[in-house]
Amino acid sequence: MKEKYWVPALEKANNILALIGERPNQLRLIDISKQLGINKSSLFSLLNTLETLRWIVKEEGDTYSLGPALGALSAAYFKQFNILQSFYKEASVSVSKINEHIQLGMLEKGNVVYLGKMEGDSRVRLVTDPGMRFPAYASAIGKIQLTQYDKNELEELFPSSQFVKKTPFTISNIDDLYENVNAAKKNGYAIENQEASLGFHCVAAPVYNYENNIIAGVSFTMMTNSWEQKKDAAKEEILNLANRLSQYAGYTGNQKQMIE
Repeated sequence: MKEKYWVPALEKANNILALIGERPNQLRLIDISKQLGINKSSLFSLLNTLETLRWIVKEEGDTYSLGPALGALSAAYFKQFNILQSFYKEASVSVSKINEHIQLGMLEKGNVVYLGKMEGDSRVRLVTDPGMRFPAYASAIGKIQLTQYDKNELEELFPSSQFVKKTPFTISNIDDLYENVNAAKKNGYAIENQEASLGFHCVAAPVYNYENNIIAGVSFTMMTNSWEQKKDAAKEEILNLANRLSQYAGYTGNQKQMIE
């Protein structure tokens, strides 16, 4: 990105911090210079300034790691972070592209608690609204968050007596749920076809935080005729939305690799 008021020194400092963050206590000045293409004289001044500001720390062997000032800034950022506020900001972008309903939900034991909803032009009413709970095994937004559990943990969450069929297509046993969850792990997204309500389909993606943990899920919901036309575009956009929300939450990894 090159704009009218762009400050190259800040861009270089950002690249330095990112590189040190990827390889803490491994790189010396000469290594950073080679990797970023910054001449040693300029780099010396940048590193010295960052060290004085405590954004980086010079370790034994003249290598560098991130400093405590960045930790303080991170704490301040996460103190102000509001996932619901971020959802409404970013979901409007996704709705404008796909024009279908989007929901945000968090896993609470074996249920999804719905937190937010952004509607497209469809007049169809969803079976869930903000504040409602719904079985995680019967929803894409629930199943994508269940990818963090192994089969034994799923069995603890869902005793056989807890599988209540919402439609003829609803999962009703641990083996099928585990198979669905494994497919979601492999793909990086979860799909639900008429399991929560007849005629409705969902695709969901996970939201990660700075600790690489899944903290929520987002999903598109639409009727069968729209699903056949939009499922590929909806799948791509829900992954994009989840990635944007994950970045707000401090996640810096690759979501596809993380879920695998």
